[in-house]
Amino acid sequence: MDKFSFLNAAHTGYIADLYEQYLQNPDAIEPSWRSFFQGYDLANENYSLTDDSETEVKVPENVQKEFKVLDLIHGYRTRGHLFTKTNPVRDRRNYSPTLDIENFGLSKDDLDKEFKAGKTLGIGTTTLRNIIDHLQKMFCNSIGVEYMYIRNPEEIKWWNERLNQNSNLPNFSTEAKKYILTKLNQAVSFEQFLQTKYVGQKRFSLEGGESLIPALSSAIRDAAEQYDVDEFVLGMAHRGRLNTLTNIFRKPIREMFNEFEGKDFEDATIDGDVKYHLGSTTTKTLKNDKTVKMNLVPNPSHLETVGAVVEGIARAKTDKEYNENSSKVLPIIVHGDAAVAGQGLVYEIIQMSKLNGYKTGGTLHLVVNNQVGFTTNYLDARSSTYCTDIAKVTLSPVLHVNADDAEAVVHAIGIAIDFRMKFGRDVFIDLLGYRKYGHNEGDEPTFTQPKLYKAIKKHSNPRDIYADKLKKEGVIDDAYLKEITAEFKNKLEEEYQKSKQDEVSVIKPFMNDIWDDFTRRGIEAMLASEDTTYPEENLKNIAKVVSTTPENVKFVRKAQRILDGRAKMVFETDKIDWGMGETLAYGSLLEEGFNVRISGQDVERGTFSHRHAVLRDEVSEERINLLNTLSDKQGKMYIYNSLLSEYGVLGFDYGYAMASPNTLTIWEAQFGDFSNGAQIMFDQYISAAEDKWKLQNGIVVLLPHGYEGQGAEHSSARMERYLQLCAEDNMIVADCTTPANFFHLLRRQMKRDFRKPLVVFTPKSLLRHPEAVSSIKDFSEGTFQEVIDDTIAKDKVKKVVLCTGKFYYDLLKERRDLEREDVALVRIEQLFPLHIDRIKEILESYPNATEYVWAQEEPKNMGAWSFMMQRLDFLNLKVASRPYLAVPAAGSGSRFKKRHQKVIDSVFNTIKE
Repeated sequence: MDKFSFLNAAHTGYIADLYEQYLQNPDAIEPSWRSFFQGYDLANENYSLTDDSETEVKVPENVQKEFKVLDLIHGYRTRGHLFTKTNPVRDRRNYSPTLDIENFGLSKDDLDKEFKAGKTLGIGTTTLRNIIDHLQKMFCNSIGVEYMYIRNPEEIKWWNERLNQNSNLPNFSTEAKKYILTKLNQAVSFEQFLQTKYVGQKRFSLEGGESLIPALSSAIRDAAEQYDVDEFVLGMAHRGRLNTLTNIFRKPIREMFNEFEGKDFEDATIDGDVKYHLGSTTTKTLKNDKTVKMNLVPNPSHLETVGAVVEGIARAKTDKEYNENSSKVLPIIVHGDAAVAGQGLVYEIIQMSKLNGYKTGGTLHLVVNNQVGFTTNYLDARSSTYCTDIAKVTLSPVLHVNADDAEAVVHAIGIAIDFRMKFGRDVFIDLLGYRKYGHNEGDEPTFTQPKLYKAIKKHSNPRDIYADKLKKEGVIDDAYLKEITAEFKNKLEEEYQKSKQDEVSVIKPFMNDIWDDFTRRGIEAMLASEDTTYPEENLKNIAKVVSTTPENVKFVRKAQRILDGRAKMVFETDKIDWGMGETLAYGSLLEEGFNVRISGQDVERGTFSHRHAVLRDEVSEERINLLNTLSDKQGKMYIYNSLLSEYGVLGFDYGYAMASPNTLTIWEAQFGDFSNGAQIMFDQYISAAEDKWKLQNGIVVLLPHGYEGQGAEHSSARMERYLQLCAEDNMIVADCTTPANFFHLLRRQMKRDFRKPLVVFTPKSLLRHPEAVSSIKDFSEGTFQEVIDDTIAKDKVKKVVLCTGKFYYDLLKERRDLEREDVALVRIEQLFPLHIDRIKEILESYPNATEYVWAQEEPKNMGAWSFMMQRLDFLNLKVASRPYLAVPAAGSGSRFKKRHQKVIDSVFNTIKE
């Protein structure tokens, strides 16, 4: 019996539709059809099947041909991007197999035959010749599209239908074409003007990628006017930044010329930054009086760092200003081709895109593809086919576009915006152009790319290419182009002459509307006391909420014991530990209307199982944060276990804090030294952003620190590195010894009318140390103490030992064991800024002291010793520490104990230099 006889009666168009669905999502097809398609070998021209009686059954020839045409269509969809006209200055690499029809079992004899498979392209039943022409226009012209690896059938269907429109070719009105030309003219004329006026100065020219300007302009217009986006957060590298500031963000050109002249800054309290690092915040009014806010985030030369910051800012604005509606905020990141392919941070950011704690509703990634990274050819810069192959991690679509085809660029942007707004996902635009000059305008690129730059020198700029196209279409004439060019150049010249009158440059604050209620403050304000008390009754109410199981909820037995322990320490023993003290800090701030955001690895529970901010219902597994149940008018607490990332997550949270100063934003490292992976964020943003860009930021960084014999990687948070970054009034570094002092430190961070980054070395073993506890009165009546004096009889003291953090408790135990009354232990709780006056006051209270020691667990070349030696230069200060070592701590437990005890012993013996 012919088991496939139904094929003879089946409508070939129906079969084609089924096969199209099968290619997109096999599981959605009825099993018998799926079985047939799976067994059908599309690579063979003559396919035959054999039934149980060995009788050969042939599939009808017309059906076979339809399948082969469908396979051809599928081939274009999956591999058409490899055969595009997207490279303006280089020949494409050759890929095999090609899309020639012979590779799909078809021949020239089939070109004029009609196939119903054309319906899947929206062109109906038509000849193979027409189908191929349509496919060539759609997939192999100036835009190459990668999307068939997407696993969501709805998205695949959307792309198929969207690309069918106009054969994926631009179809702009005369007005729109003139607008594109205007933006291109601005981009080209701006670069040419700077090249004339400031020969050889670094500006990281956009020449070769000028179509970025109409691309960004169109992205903003489309998103705002069609989808009602209210705010844009843009991060970008150096290349094209000055052009973007001028022609998209409308930065006064006069100010930019002042920066080119190298004039000193008006504000003497900052050091400022180079012009191509600066940011901008502006508003723009579009059609129908639609006003949008645009933010270009300042960034350092570590170019991809800004991507993480952009995402954090976008998320903060979404949470705080737009009621968690991500369709109102569009993050845009402009990458370089070498950076997007080479920098690991990009991968971290991409992995955030769908995570609850970090998603922003989809990012538009624009790659200005110069085909050269610094002086490195693309073949030496990556192993992947495209620089944008990182997009495949999250199955994000990519559009490769010839940067010389301005209309194709704007057309691709429109598609990308449509996709992002419909599906809330990332989308990439690979803007394939070139770089007219070297990495900067002082370089000579022919040293390393002689052949490429020979071609570039002969190549017309995108404006002239597009203007010639419009002239041929009769849209403009020579007079029109001359008019708009002269008009823009005259404007540049006027501003250039005006700039001659200015004596200084001005750095304008970024997102100043958000920071209106905050004032930049100096060292005096940082050392001033702040009222951080909170009523005891309110604290007890918070304690009651976080120690009570809600109705209709059942926690696992261990979680219930945690709640019982919270209640006991507040209402029975009055010995509140670190975890509970931290919880009270968050609860009090939430009750006062502040928000709290914490992220990092294992932060919900806490690496050392001390926080337990989120508990789960034993039955439903619902995540319950009791701190979000305090009252109806409280702030909101967001706490998220992060992906295994330090660099990206800290960058994200730094951006979040930048955009939400009334949110206590905390990043916690799993262990303190894991912050090594985020060192660029500390060096370039946290410690320096206020001095460079006038940016306040209240990010709090918690770094678990303390020597407990856990080896080199789990002991030291590398305190010395953060103290080395401290200068003037740029940040706060603390190492608290009591839960109450930590409570007041966190509250002080939010109660002040200014924001500074706060780095806290937090405990591990002290989390459960019987003496590292505080009473409820310490929370309700105290305040933050930068220095904590000893309580022993002062007249008996011969030696004053200054120390910090967990080491204090080790020294305290030893003093008790030795019954020594001549050694005072003074705790430095705030390492920067040091409260020198308070330290002097305490030291003077010991009339008989003759010896002063800085004691630390860390080796002599690490920890706070070098910092203290410089800052306390009025003292004949000696040191008790491990010797100079290459690693923070020994891997052997027994060796650790010996070394640790030796330091302790030296504290209580006479110290010799």
